[in-house]
Amino acid sequence: MNKLNSIISSFSLDEQQSFIQFLDKKNKRKDAKNIQLFKLLTQDNLSSKEVHAALYKTKSTDAYHALRKRLFQSIIEFLANSSLEEENSIDLQVIKYIIVARSLLLRKQHKLAFKILDKAETIAKEHHLFSLLNELYHTKIQYAYSNSFIDLEITIKNFNKNKKDLALEDQLNIIYAKIRQSLSTITPNNEAIDFKTLLTSTLNEHNISLNESMSFKSLHQLVTIVSFSAFITNDYYKIEAFLIETYNQIITHKDKEKQPFYHIQTLYLIANTLFRNKKFETSLIYLQMMHEKMMLNRKKHYNAFKLKYHLLKSLNLNYSNKQQEAITILENIITTKHQDTETLLDIYLSLVMLYIQNTQYKKAARSFSKFYHTDTWYINKVGYEWTIKKNLIEIILHIELENLDLVESRLLSFKRKYYSYLKEINQERVITYLNFVETYYKNPETVTSNTFKDKVENSFEWIEAQREDIFVMSYYAWLKSKMENQSLYQTTLELVKKVKNVN
Repeated sequence: MNKLNSIISSFSLDEQQSFIQFLDKKNKRKDAKNIQLFKLLTQDNLSSKEVHAALYKTKSTDAYHALRKRLFQSIIEFLANSSLEEENSIDLQVIKYIIVARSLLLRKQHKLAFKILDKAETIAKEHHLFSLLNELYHTKIQYAYSNSFIDLEITIKNFNKNKKDLALEDQLNIIYAKIRQSLSTITPNNEAIDFKTLLTSTLNEHNISLNESMSFKSLHQLVTIVSFSAFITNDYYKIEAFLIETYNQIITHKDKEKQPFYHIQTLYLIANTLFRNKKFETSLIYLQMMHEKMMLNRKKHYNAFKLKYHLLKSLNLNYSNKQQEAITILENIITTKHQDTETLLDIYLSLVMLYIQNTQYKKAARSFSKFYHTDTWYINKVGYEWTIKKNLIEIILHIELENLDLVESRLLSFKRKYYSYLKEINQERVITYLNFVETYYKNPETVTSNTFKDKVENSFEWIEAQREDIFVMSYYAWLKSKMENQSLYQTTLELVKKVKNVN
């Protein structure tokens, strides 16, 4: 897939419509073919030759390639404009203040310019915007001669202190990059890395103290990479203590309470780790802390996090034997339009899973019908693992609905698309699991036999209960419920209860 097709395949339907409107406004000629080309490229089944033939009667490809180049440039422009619209409003506000102040200084409006710079400084300090503060102090020092009220020595002192903060932030970014690189070779079969040792050695290498240097922004970076590695290895158990210990170290510093956005995100990642470790009560405690932060400052960050908060709360409740409450939460939030596409997709998929657990198969089918994009689109948006989960759930749903023809076609499609990938990342147990699902679909009466149960028991490399991924357990619970002829939801809760007893 070339770069143009690859970008277009990542567009949602809303983005496609917005881009078409963007092109329509931009076009000066009525016979421009860019919109037509874009619409053709959104169809995955068309080859380059077919697209060319639909646009031009001649065999020459010069005009076609020129049109593709112009369309690519238009997409870059469109994405840039969209990114600016979604950019952090605080950063943009400070930048605007600095630009306006400099314009006023050139117009000799010194008093007003410095008032605007003071306002920008207050905001930038509050949000630890060190690079913008550097520009701001540079401007103040440059024009200090024009303002008799400015204390030049204090301004220079602030400038030098901010330079140290900026240098520290740069160092922390380097540390983040080094740790991320250390984790880049992790595969699902790797042993978990001792993150505390890795972090300490990397900090010592750069003569940085964790207690003195960390902000919620830098903590969030570390929590993110640690969570990413746990996601890759499906092992959240060994990172839990590290995350909570590091968070408790940062929270003790009274000057770290700013950066609320990163604080909320950090609480969410800790709550998610606790959920993945089946510690639902503790996860809900951190979610409550997260919610309290979301409600501060006139709910300034509430909308940014409300989908993540409600989804994780719902999942915790579902596995705590409060399924109807969990379903209600997702049903109430599912109609919400939101820029967080990834979490919206997670909500739809989770609701399908809860409906299946609750034997509401028709509702599950209606929710699943919302997934009308190609697998390529979902892989670009949320990755292979999510897309594979979606396909597995679809196969299970069609089995429950007794759509046997669809089960057969989905099984064949899954094998064709994902078996090679699963072998490549050493996740053959997904293939093994699907083989058992296929056995049930073809011969449901055999799965209750001791022979089948023994075969299942001997076919998987079982890991410690507390380390097993909760979603993997949920898939296995479906198969086990068929083997034991029990309710799926009760089977799921029994498996989780065993793990909680171990914990």
